[in-house]
Amino acid sequence: MDIKEKIEEIVEKIKSDKEIAGKFKADPIKTVEELIGIDLPDDQIEKLVDGIKAKIDLDKLGSIGDKLGGFFGRK
Repeated sequence: MDIKEKIEEIVEKIKSDKEIAGKFKADPIKTVEELIGIDLPDDQIEKLVDGIKAKIDLDKLGSIGDKLGGFFGRK
């Protein structure tokens, strides 16, 4: 399993489905296990969840930066 690819896949699912996003916020470990369909040890799932949260935060930051760049006349 390519971890980076799985993180990208899960992030897209979370961003595109409000129900999945809500489940992820409420119980990220259980949601990720359901999405990947594999029961992994908690320490591995926690690392995957941390990677997903980091990617979501980076995407949000990039979006905010794009908006601010437009605000200051830059793109």
